[in-house]
Amino acid sequence: MTENAKERNRAAQAAGSEYTAQGIQVLKGLEAVRKRPAMYIGDTGVRGLHHLVYEVVDNSIDEAMAGYCNAITVVIGEGDIITVEDNGRGIPVDMHKTEGKPALEVVLTSLHAGGKFDHGSYKVSGGLHGVGVSCVNALSESLRADVRRDGKCYTMEFVRGAKTGEMRDNGTCPDGENGTTITFRADGEIFPERVYSFETLRSRLRELAFLNRGLEISIRDERGGKRREESFHFEGGIVEYVRWLNESRQVICPEPVYFTGEKDGVQIEIAMDYNDGYSEALFTFANNINTTEGGSHLSGFRAGLTRTLNTYANASGLMKKDMKGLSGDDVREGLTAIISVRIPEPQFEGQTKTKLGNTEVKGQVESLVNTYLAQYLDEHPKESKRIIAKCVAAAQGREAARRARDLTRRKSALDSAALPGKLADCSSRDPSECEIYLVEGDSAGGSAKQGRERRFQAILPLKGKILNVEKARLDKMLGNDEIKTIITAMGTGIGLGIFDISKLRYHKVIIMTDADVDGSHIRTLILTLFFRHFREIIENGHMFIAEPPLYRLKKGKIEVYAHSDNEKDRMMADLGEKGVYLQRYKGLGEMNPEQLWETTMNPDSRTMTRVTIEDAAEADHIFTTLMGDEVEPRRRFIEENAAQIDLANLDI
Repeated sequence: MTENAKERNRAAQAAGSEYTAQGIQVLKGLEAVRKRPAMYIGDTGVRGLHHLVYEVVDNSIDEAMAGYCNAITVVIGEGDIITVEDNGRGIPVDMHKTEGKPALEVVLTSLHAGGKFDHGSYKVSGGLHGVGVSCVNALSESLRADVRRDGKCYTMEFVRGAKTGEMRDNGTCPDGENGTTITFRADGEIFPERVYSFETLRSRLRELAFLNRGLEISIRDERGGKRREESFHFEGGIVEYVRWLNESRQVICPEPVYFTGEKDGVQIEIAMDYNDGYSEALFTFANNINTTEGGSHLSGFRAGLTRTLNTYANASGLMKKDMKGLSGDDVREGLTAIISVRIPEPQFEGQTKTKLGNTEVKGQVESLVNTYLAQYLDEHPKESKRIIAKCVAAAQGREAARRARDLTRRKSALDSAALPGKLADCSSRDPSECEIYLVEGDSAGGSAKQGRERRFQAILPLKGKILNVEKARLDKMLGNDEIKTIITAMGTGIGLGIFDISKLRYHKVIIMTDADVDGSHIRTLILTLFFRHFREIIENGHMFIAEPPLYRLKKGKIEVYAHSDNEKDRMMADLGEKGVYLQRYKGLGEMNPEQLWETTMNPDSRTMTRVTIEDAAEADHIFTTLMGDEVEPRRRFIEENAAQIDLANLDI
């Protein structure tokens, strides 16, 4: 340390920042949760708000996994008050020996207190963070617990984690049933947004119903003007999950392949089926937790699958003579599978805790797949032949794609202008500040090129509608000129084992299309491409949709833009309807470069929507339904969702 640095250090200490025992802050009870809520629920945004519901529901799911609960109901009430009710055993209410207070109070006011830490109460539990309902209590402006246990009813109420009184004994329950009801309202001091999404909660509850066969889970929205209700009950469990994911595809096996087993206390369930698509859909769970980053159970499944199918293909003579073997990519093309494990002591890797780290699970899952999948293949020769034929076709298509990529690389190496000729690139080479607009049509592309900020904004005009990649293998995609330009512009490469997110040339990829039916279709085709082949770009928050205005309003020297009919009506009222010139934009090409910059491309004034993936299984299902070959599921989707369309904004 230099003398100047030492002097600055001495001065800082003399200023009063003394590091002593008095500077160590000890937060008692639930104070720590309120002080640093993001440490316990991830964030205080919309995701954290919904996580409160999941924490309460997880307690009920644990009762179901233990065999004591078969019905859970979630209600979104007026004012976004949440009620979660189950018919489990009910939280214990007797006095806790060491705490000297009712167990109900201990559970609701103490972190890391509950039956999940005692394997006599729960052999397996799904609490991800180990904080449970006490964390919800701390972050709620009010919470009420109603317990039905041993024929009697009890109630306890709290405000921001502090009890408002002692537990009340309400006497005999009229129905004589056991169970717990938790009612809470998130604290406005913690959560700036307190409006729950019915769709978000519905998606997670449906997933839990699939994972827990026989359990009935209902969700009801009682908010004014939104009243909706859905119930989920799947006797087939994850077999029905695979059927649901594949309902818009032609499948190879009439019934999903299902096998289950248990070893050393680890319960393993696997359901799988092949379809006529070209993408894999593998979803893994550990104790009902969606392990989106995979882990040892996924590694075991992949290894067992590749080994078993190669062994069968060679033994049955179905392997092509010139082939060395089927790769993991080959055997997973068109595969839909659910891998669910239940572990007494789960170990999760990483900060997000979405990757299973129990090393022993890999061998257990691999062994189960080797045994039961080999048995299925032997007993179902017709389906087995079709599965191997699909894997062999995938291998041949992958080899064709490799040759096409090699040819592209050779051309690029010889061509001084390796980037697409139609791409107007930016001058900056710092990906963190660069953005690329994927623009519909040459006309809009021309305006965008003239109006952009050349230092950090790149423009790639796209001609017409790109290939629907939901219906095409990689080798066919690489023959499509528009898709090739997108792949080259991204810089990441494409395909398993080749794609590299660190080579992404632009950290904002922005889709900019017209506000009409064709523009919506082109946007959907681009999103399908990125979801299927550039998913990490979306998952890392790099994908956006531009929001160009629908209207331009001008009165005298005043010129304003509106993005919706409601906004237009408000502006008309503010300007006074007389003498207002109103222009409805049907396409981006109608704007001159200055208008396009001002309304849609200027970082200081533009509006953009970030594309996110909240639920990969739901997204996979939607893309398959809307972009796949099967017409009936698409027709059913339109009929079920038509009522939610605002006809005033429908372009017909």
